[in-house]
Amino acid sequence: MSYDYDLIVIGSGPAGQKAAVQGAKAGQKVALVERDKVLGGACVHRGTIPSKTLRENALRVKNMRANASLANFQLAEDTEMATLIDRLDQVLLAHDHYMRKQIERNKIETIHGRAKFVDAHQLHIAKVRGEAQTLSAENIIIATGSFPRKPDNIPVDHEYLFDSDSILSMLYLPKSLTVLGGGVIASEYASIFQALGVKVTMIDKYPRPLGFLDQDLTDKFVHAFTDMGGTWLGEHTVVSARFDGLAGVITECSNGATIRSEKLLCAAGRIANVKDLCIENAGLALNERGLISVDQNLRTSTPNIFAAGDVIGPPSLASTSMEQGRRATCNAIGLNLGRIASVIPSGIYGIPELSAVGLTEQQAIEANGAAIVGRANFEEIARGQISGIQDGMLKLVCDPQGEQLLGVMIVGEGATELIHIGQMALLNDAPVDIFVESIFNFPTLAEAYRVAALAVIGQRKRAKP
Repeated sequence: MSYDYDLIVIGSGPAGQKAAVQGAKAGQKVALVERDKVLGGACVHRGTIPSKTLRENALRVKNMRANASLANFQLAEDTEMATLIDRLDQVLLAHDHYMRKQIERNKIETIHGRAKFVDAHQLHIAKVRGEAQTLSAENIIIATGSFPRKPDNIPVDHEYLFDSDSILSMLYLPKSLTVLGGGVIASEYASIFQALGVKVTMIDKYPRPLGFLDQDLTDKFVHAFTDMGGTWLGEHTVVSARFDGLAGVITECSNGATIRSEKLLCAAGRIANVKDLCIENAGLALNERGLISVDQNLRTSTPNIFAAGDVIGPPSLASTSMEQGRRATCNAIGLNLGRIASVIPSGIYGIPELSAVGLTEQQAIEANGAAIVGRANFEEIARGQISGIQDGMLKLVCDPQGEQLLGVMIVGEGATELIHIGQMALLNDAPVDIFVESIFNFPTLAEAYRVAALAVIGQRKRAKP
């Protein structure tokens, strides 16, 4: 049977873009369907890039406050949000230009319209001016991203109660903010707004945020957050939140606690964005978590349809979505993947940053019965002392013999860059000794790798009979 395209990708976010480019580079005839006028999806226009742009300014504000004796800095009470993301338009313009050039260079046909499945191989495309067409492809990749989950007891109105897609639409920086949730988005925004001087209260039903990381890292994050003035309320179940009719939001918990704040952010997870996609026509359905289920090859229950990125759920990181998109195309057309897919780093752009690759300490213990761990605190590293970096730590997780590196976890400024040294070591099955044999620039935070490796080797020697 002949098709219009070898591959159609629905959605131009990180997963969709990389899926389309991989297909084109492999010689496939590829179409990329995007319902928005601009490319990039929520990552570029509502999530990753806008929030990281805000983070950069929050970090500047935090540093200026820390050096108040030099600069006598104070943020104005009526600071507009637009002021805090003033470089966003430039960043988005540059990113859109780069993406369009890449798509054009690889001869990928972009189609502006809303797609819905006719069957497993055909898509009906409704265009802006009411035109319609039907396209067919041998393989289809769903990369339509996600949208915020809205609990029934949290009436998000985008004026006083926001979700993660609308939080940056606030006109002015609030004096206080309640953040519901303890995941990546909640942790990032809570620490960013607290760094900007907003009084933030973070509430979650679990005892600590970012529960997929080891506790010693999240303890550092919570300490840094509370040290800035934030409040963490773990093991609190939110019963209701509502606008009080005057100028604020009242949040009530099952244990009787009541929190008042000027604004509220509900970051209670995200669900697959498949509205109007009619996935049932292709034999698909959402799982109990509101996501599309895939196997280890990112293949859905319909053999020629794959899915990647936020639409399949956690870790829901842009970097992971990009790799999932590439992998989905490789699997669809039978290309060899290589090992790289097994060690994808995670990056959490809170203040401070957190990043991890490979196994956590807990996972290593579960897999091997024990683990030897080496830690280096940034405040004990010369560069950390010079830069005044507190609450930073690099942690190496090794096998029970203290020889093979299994994972790296970092909390502190620069974590999302430093993690790549550990990633390269993991990819090459390097022993932990490689960090001692390497000479790092001095003073740098990367020196923490050497300090942590020496801690592992010291334990290894003591453990030997």
